[in-house]
Amino acid sequence: MTLTMGIPALLFPAISLTMLAYNARYLAIAALIRQLHKEYLDSKSKNIRLQITNLRKRLWLIRNMQAIAILSFLTSVVTMFLLYVEQNHWANIIFGVSLFCLMISLFLSFVEVQISTKALSIRLDRIEENN
Repeated sequence: MTLTMGIPALLFPAISLTMLAYNARYLAIAALIRQLHKEYLDSKSKNIRLQITNLRKRLWLIRNMQAIAILSFLTSVVTMFLLYVEQNHWANIIFGVSLFCLMISLFLSFVEVQISTKALSIRLDRIEENN
């Protein structure tokens, strides 16, 4: 396969949209943490502690999802530079790294969605406790 400038450039919108989605997740979790902090000060229930543990995992995943997506973005730019200076062999290798980083980032996103679903289940349990 011949790698051209257009191929790594196709990753730009995909990675940018992925970063926007990750940032939205981060902001939603930050708001939830602030809300849980207030609730925890009022009543130190086991349910809130479970949610806090869950949020710690999610924050760790989101931080790493973002970092690896940024690395994927950076290696795409490096690939384009290497193509510009006609270093095709290295461009192919770095582009492979970029794709691999994007796959890891998406896998971490999948795991975070699974944990997020568990968090909603914990929240529903709390609602059922109050009824």
